[in-house]
Amino acid sequence: MFSRREFSGVLLGVGGASLLGCRLDSRSIRIDGVVVQRDVAVVMRDGTRLACDVHRPARSGQVIAGAFPVILERTPYGKHLPSRTERSLAQLDDARSRNEVAAMFVRRGYVVVYQDVRGRYGSEGEFRKYVDDAQDGFDTCAWILEQPWCDGRIGAKGFSYAAHTVGALASAGAPGVAAIYVDSGAFANAYQGGIRQGGAYELKQATWAYRNALVSPEVTQDPKAKQALESVDIHQWFGRMPWQRGDSPLTAAPAYESYMFELWEHGNFDEYWKRPGLYAEGFHDQFPDVPQVHISSWFDPYPQTAVANYLGLSRSKRSPVWLVLGPWTHGNRSHTFAGDVDFGQAATWDGNVSSDYWEFRNRFFDRYLLGKKNGFEREPRVRVFVMGGGTGRKNAAGRMDHGGRWRAAEIWPLPKTAYQEFYLQVHAALAADPPVREGMKRSFEYDPSNPVPSIGGTITSGAPIMVGGAFDQRESPDFFGCKPPYRPLAERPDVLVFQTQPLDAGVEITGPIKVVLWISSDAPDTDFTAKLIDVYPPNEDYTDGYAMNLTDGILRVRYRDSWEHPSLMEPERVYQITISAFPTSNYFATGHRIRLDVSSSNFPHFDLNFNTGEPEGRATHKRVAHNTVYMDSSHPSHVIFPVVQA
Repeated sequence: MFSRREFSGVLLGVGGASLLGCRLDSRSIRIDGVVVQRDVAVVMRDGTRLACDVHRPARSGQVIAGAFPVILERTPYGKHLPSRTERSLAQLDDARSRNEVAAMFVRRGYVVVYQDVRGRYGSEGEFRKYVDDAQDGFDTCAWILEQPWCDGRIGAKGFSYAAHTVGALASAGAPGVAAIYVDSGAFANAYQGGIRQGGAYELKQATWAYRNALVSPEVTQDPKAKQALESVDIHQWFGRMPWQRGDSPLTAAPAYESYMFELWEHGNFDEYWKRPGLYAEGFHDQFPDVPQVHISSWFDPYPQTAVANYLGLSRSKRSPVWLVLGPWTHGNRSHTFAGDVDFGQAATWDGNVSSDYWEFRNRFFDRYLLGKKNGFEREPRVRVFVMGGGTGRKNAAGRMDHGGRWRAAEIWPLPKTAYQEFYLQVHAALAADPPVREGMKRSFEYDPSNPVPSIGGTITSGAPIMVGGAFDQRESPDFFGCKPPYRPLAERPDVLVFQTQPLDAGVEITGPIKVVLWISSDAPDTDFTAKLIDVYPPNEDYTDGYAMNLTDGILRVRYRDSWEHPSLMEPERVYQITISAFPTSNYFATGHRIRLDVSSSNFPHFDLNFNTGEPEGRATHKRVAHNTVYMDSSHPSHVIFPVVQA
């Protein structure tokens, strides 16, 4: 509940006098032209009551009669709590109150509804991450349409999990939705980005579950469980895989442990994954045909999701769809940097898009819910930030100056994109000419007890184990799993490095990255990873140069032929595989090298393949795999780059 300390001069009124619906201890709060009805209960189809805060226009402390468009956001993080995702350049270190955001919308002519999802904060029921958001979102929209303060139009918005709830209700064909604004979420296919990728499991789901279990009712209301979970050494647990049900860092929180293993053990792309909330691509035909904005960033878990939703919906709907892709980590659109790399002042949202973030979103909803003629329809359909072009030196903040600029277009992939193949060569080269000799190959040992550490990347919710962003690909005590003497990853024997000669002219690569490899192994199953890197030549600040990660991908080889029907390998048999990395955009300047690293682990970003072929999430032991990549005229392993012509 709001306190008088938070809102001095707030008047508490008689709860429920002006709103419909049964209530969870509801009450009214009046704040400068807004009346907030707290904890209004909305009954779902199974009888579970979900708590809403309803913000309505007011004058002189009284609700203004009439019907208005409604802005809806559903969140597991507390409908009454501040949201870091609403920060701007003026508030980099502060989370904005949801009441402040709601008041902004209300004063523009909207009613705003914030809802706690099932089983979180004020809402009843069991929280099952992602699972119930489609039908609960549908039922909430149906309830909103019945209210006298709703004019029949709903704008659904959200960031991260709240964005997933938008994708879920849209996949269910929720009624009344007239505009959709999705920021860094709304799984196009959670099996290929956000929960799993290339068959591997993203261990941010484990760190997310651990942190959220600490504040869950089942733990906070059980002193023994609370003490047990608080005493967990999460770093020690990540160093002693494999885990088992009942023997994991989440054993003291059974519901969260069950959630973590349920996603882990569902390795096959079956009906479990092909449902609303996890697989928007499969339900694009049920999405409302309404204007939509899809946003993500290069060091976020959701650029592939944003692109896939943009492509699928812009092709299947008549209404306009917009795509914005920046250089940030998850939600940090007002930062100029990601990790240890800075992209310049133009990199922030406020520094590029026609208006700051709040104003851009306001103009979108005003145009399509209030009908204002503000010209939003003329905004470029695609905006992407092309990283690169900076000095490569340390800036005043001590970060590497990589630079960059924004591109505007009407289509994705960008106009003048040509897909070019660069071939892996046995002497560590990456070249446009295919290999002409036979028998060329490189081998390495992959030991799951000594995996390649994750140094940045498309990671969120990874604390305190992982951090996302761009970094020099060199081991450091700042990253889990790194050990003295902290050498470059390129010097590890289990990392195969392929790079071009120093470039004679700059090259822009913008779009999806695919790596085609011919491989073999003595194990029944193993992983192969690929990472795209921009290699700077040495300078006074970085005497060994700087190897900046751009994007990466992984393939669990049992899924090489089918996501639905995996098959183990025959020892030493040669297989062709394809690794799909997330899209990126980078300008490789003159004198730089384009580098591709190939290995078999990227931990703890992804779970470890223990090379045994055991069912996923149920491994009992591990072994070393001897893996080989072929690169000859019969097996021309290569990477496909989307090169944007000058």
